[in-house]
This record gives sequence, structure tokens and C-alpha cells, in this order.
Amino acid sequence: MTVSGFIIKNAFRNKRRAALCVLSVAMSLFLLVTLLVVLNEFTNPPEDAGASLRIAVRNKVSLANPLPVRQRAVIEKMAGIDGVTALTFFGGKYKNDENTFFAQFAMDPEKLTAVFGEAKMPADQLAAWIKDRTSVIVGYDTAQRYQLKIGDKFPLVGQIYPVDLDLTIAGIYRGTTDDRNVFFHQKYLDELLGDPGTVGMWWVKARSAEEVPGLIDRINAAFANTSAEVLAETERAFQMGFISMWANIKILIGSICSVVVFALVLVTASTMSMAVRERLRELSVLKALGFRRHELFAFILAESFGLAVVGLLLGGGGAWLLYNSLSASALTGGLFATLTVTPRILGTAALVATGLGVVSSLAPAWSIMRLSVVEGLKTLD
Repeated sequence: MTVSGFIIKNAFRNKRRAALCVLSVAMSLFLLVTLLVVLNEFTNPPEDAGASLRIAVRNKVSLANPLPVRQRAVIEKMAGIDGVTALTFFGGKYKNDENTFFAQFAMDPEKLTAVFGEAKMPADQLAAWIKDRTSVIVGYDTAQRYQLKIGDKFPLVGQIYPVDLDLTIAGIYRGTTDDRNVFFHQKYLDELLGDPGTVGMWWVKARSAEEVPGLIDRINAAFANTSAEVLAETERAFQMGFISMWANIKILIGSICSVVVFALVLVTASTMSMAVRERLRELSVLKALGFRRHELFAFILAESFGLAVVGLLLGGGGAWLLYNSLSASALTGGLFATLTVTPRILGTAALVATGLGVVSSLAPAWSIMRLSVVEGLKTLD
């Protein structure tokens, strides 16, 4: 019998225990990968290709405070700008949904391609949306979820604003990192609200990434010491501002991951200890035949490491297949647009599995190295 065959035979001597150990490792690593994926989505939201050129301009006091329409003329006159659009979050409910999983925004339809060029749709649909003040365009994921098509009615019941929207779908876009959002005319919302002369915020598209820092400074300075001071920031900084509202989400998920790893060590260490305890007599015979302590340690380490690797392939590999083959939006009920198992996450899982294989073999290996041949031969299998 070869050394590798000897290790494999010992690892699966008790098939039920080995299977339960592998499944425990697999499920724990699957949970670990899932937690790391969720943490990655919270702390590193996906960005569109043009995100580095976009600037979000909101009220310096709060997102809930609107901005006056007159600011548009000042911003549009600044050098280095490709486009400016209002963007007002509506926050309505669609039909009988308890929790509407997509966001709704009022904007200037003529500026869609200039500011959000990643949103792709047929030219005739874009033209129809621009022409009809009461029309709306919906993201592909939302259209798929509700089985929507061009010409369907799209009512939204106001929750923030005291108005309801009676919209008609003019187009379906796709190509952004989040194809769930819907966009309608800012003028239509203004009309229903009695033309308040305000918008939620401004989104600005710079001509180049080099001009973004200067534009941010000029926009902030232009409205400093006014009744509506603004905070201009990159799209990335704006997204991270939302993430900061989750407070200690990193600490919470990190704590859960630590508990998972700790429990995993206990399970595998217990399994290896029981497996070695059953073979004390055999290992003592190997000692008597001339096998050295480091060779016996290598046998135990290989067995422990092998079980951990099989668990990694099942757990980590299963998570990778699941999140790459299923729609993240459907899987999470619309909470996440994407769920990406990055190489770094898989590397972390592999590192945990490697450490697991080593740590769980230390205690049984130490007991074998301290055990004398005579004492070991006295034990019963």
C-alpha cells in the first residue's frame, strides 16, 4: 500500500464520521463565503463605467432637504461639464408590494445619455420617453420580475410626496450595475406638486476624471454661505455615505465570521482526535517499525488537511457556482443587485481551510508523539 493510499484509507475508515466532518466544514465555509460576499457588497458597491466622472450634489444639511431649481443655471455654466440633471427620489409603492424592491427617480429625460450613458435602450424607446411627460422607463430586472412590457401602466403610490403617479412604460433599459431602478419626468412630478421650484439633488457628469476634483471645489464654493449650501462629492463617496449609515456592519459580520471559524475548529479538532484515538495501537506499531515522530505527524496532518480541502471544494465551490449562476436580485429579494465571489474571498476561505487542517491536527499529533510504543500497544482498537 502506498503512503497516499494509507492516508486516504484512514481518513475514510469511519465513513459516516468523515462525511459529517466534511459536510460540517463545507457548510461552515459556505456560510463564511456568503458573509464575506455580503460584507463586500455593503462596503464595495459596484460601479458603472462612468462612475468616476459623475458628481453627486446634495443639500449640505441633509438628503431630505431639497435644492432650488435656480442652481442648475450656475452649475451648467461651469467649465468641464458634459451634462447636469435633476434627480429626485420618489419612494413610492408599486401595486400591492409591501416593500418595493426598486428605486424611483424623477430626472430630466434629455440628459439620460449624457449623465447615465451606461443605460442602454433602443433609440425609439428613448424618443418616446422624452416625448411623453407621463411615461417612464424601467430597468430590465424590474421588467422581468413583474413581467412588464412597453405600453403597460405603471402606477406608483406616493409615500414621501402626497401625490400618486399614473405612468406608462415607454422603454426598458439595461447595462447598468443595477437594472432595477425606474426613471420618469421631473416636470411631471413638479406639475403634480404645484411646481415647488425644488429638486432632490443634482447629478453632474464631468468631461474627464482630471476635472472632477476642481469641479467639486467650484460647485461647493458657488453655493457657500447661501440658503441652500451644497455638498458635492464623487459618486463613490456618495455611495459610501449610505454605507456608513449601517454603522458597525463590518464589526457585526466580522464577529459572526469569527464564531463560524471557531466552531469549525472545534468540530474538526474533535473529529481528528477521535480518529487518532481509535488508531493508537496502529500508530504505535508504526513507531515500533521505525517511523519517526515527524512522519507520523505528517500522516495526521495530511488526513486533517485533506478533509478540510474537500470541505473547501464543496463549500467554497458551491457558493461560487450558486452566486454566479443565479440572479442576485431574485435570490435576495431585491436587496442586492449583484453577489460576487471575488478571488480574494475564495483566497480567504482557502486560507481558513488550510489553517483549519493544521490546527485540528496539532492536538492529536502531540498526543501521539508523547505516547510510548509500550503504552500504545496496550490500548485496544
